[in-house]
Amino acid sequence: MSDIHILNILTEIIHSRKDEPADQSYTAQLFQKGVKKTGKKVGEEATEVVIAALVEDKAALIGEIADLIYHLNVLMAQKDVSWKDIASKLEERLNISGLEEKAARKSHKKAGENK
Repeated sequence: MSDIHILNILTEIIHSRKDEPADQSYTAQLFQKGVKKTGKKVGEEATEVVIAALVEDKAALIGEIADLIYHLNVLMAQKDVSWKDIASKLEERLNISGLEEKAARKSHKKAGENK
């Protein structure tokens, strides 16, 4: 199974769980609890990825990254963000250095603060 294919299947499953009873699906529970709860889970999982990267083996790190991607995918579904949206943004960034892109985001953020 291809890398992208598994993400597409995961996305389909997550979207299909939106309307399931929360007592039968963890994903449905996340949808029911909303973006605040899912966002918190994304943060927790991101922290666990960092910890695993620093102190655990590769298998543990892979598991934590999988957890993060799952929760991130639920959050994306809640906010109507697709993998296509993410791929488009990454493609835009391919033509600019990381340092330039970071500086552009920083100056854009400052411009918004000055309004």
